[in-house]
Amino acid sequence: MAEIVTERPGDALGSEEQAAAARLEVTLLTGGGDKPYALGLSSALLGQGVRLDFIGSDALDVSELRNRPEVNFLNLRGAKRQDASLVGKTTRVLRYYARLISYAATAKPKIFHILWNNKFELIDRTLLLLYYRLLGKRIVFTAHNVNAGKRDGNDSFLNRLSLRLQYFLVNHIFVHTRRMKSELVADFGVAEEKVTIIPFGINDTLPNTKLTSAEAKEALGVGAGHKTLLFFGRIAPYKGLDYLIAALGCLTKRDGSYRLLIAGIIKDCLPYWRDIQQAIDREGVRDKIIESIEFIPDEKVELYFKAADVLVLPYTDIFQSGVLFLAYSFGLPAIVTDVGSMKEEIIAGKTGFACRAQDPDDLARAVMTYFASDLFENLEPQRQAIQSYANERYSWDKVGGITKRVYSQLAQNGKATRRAGAVRK
Repeated sequence: MAEIVTERPGDALGSEEQAAAARLEVTLLTGGGDKPYALGLSSALLGQGVRLDFIGSDALDVSELRNRPEVNFLNLRGAKRQDASLVGKTTRVLRYYARLISYAATAKPKIFHILWNNKFELIDRTLLLLYYRLLGKRIVFTAHNVNAGKRDGNDSFLNRLSLRLQYFLVNHIFVHTRRMKSELVADFGVAEEKVTIIPFGINDTLPNTKLTSAEAKEALGVGAGHKTLLFFGRIAPYKGLDYLIAALGCLTKRDGSYRLLIAGIIKDCLPYWRDIQQAIDREGVRDKIIESIEFIPDEKVELYFKAADVLVLPYTDIFQSGVLFLAYSFGLPAIVTDVGSMKEEIIAGKTGFACRAQDPDDLARAVMTYFASDLFENLEPQRQAIQSYANERYSWDKVGGITKRVYSQLAQNGKATRRAGAVRK
């Protein structure tokens, strides 16, 4: 696995740079969502002494931010109601862009850090970034996906062109894996020194009560003797759920105690979900599956991760998944396919197992290997070990330290160099 190598602040910064770092003011542009990442990063930066203008929404309007004097919380986005009319949604988005443009014109921070783009990707990648640059802002961008269109099968010339412009216009880019950095360099001509690899911070914002695994299983209707798999998150073709259904068919022919929890939402892929339903009937596993096809509120997430014996991520194309780190935060092992950097995040036999992508037989083999392993046999005590490992490896303190050094160098020199953070094997 890759090791993130960080430096102590004094190693990288001279006295003048350290003084500038103490005065750092940054605008964090969240896109109004991804609460775990936005709050985790904010907390880490505040711990590093960075003052924030936090551009959020109703979903991110929490006391942890509102009650901090170092945070100027600006709820420019408001509510994100999915049941609003088309006119209502359009009005809401246009109002948000107007507020954002007005804010940027008078904003005191010189560094703008974009965690996610807004509704209109083409505008955000081009005109909005040009506007920020004309205002003299130095822009940091976290690329959670280098090219989501390629992953989702809807890539286009216009998509790639706008991405190339985005990566050209920003001053520095954060990514989470070596492969993401390599794709930025190879596919979009980004200079290596413009990219810093940071860990994907552990999700520590969700409730984690004294609920036991036995209680969680009972609440979801899972028997104590069932071997319970979990598929969690957005349902989309690249998530490979169809391969998991096929693998479940193979498993239940050998052992009828397997169960699968499917928890998540369907977005813009109803035909794929209909195919999944047909596959469930074709494999004869309808009675082995418990479906919760809906948005899972924060207070119920732990129910699924504690009822499960293992998380399964049968993805066909991805660099890294936040769901994996969510599982680790609950001490739940995972079975992942060898795509992107997923295999690198697994310690075989300690935090889970890996298998070939798009191969139901190999996925079934990995599942059986897991349930025959010491990891499963000693799952409850191993949960704590996994949590401790994840809290160290994916620490927000590491993320905050590397991020602040990039900010400091941009503020001091207008250019972030590779000494902000390095990666070695």
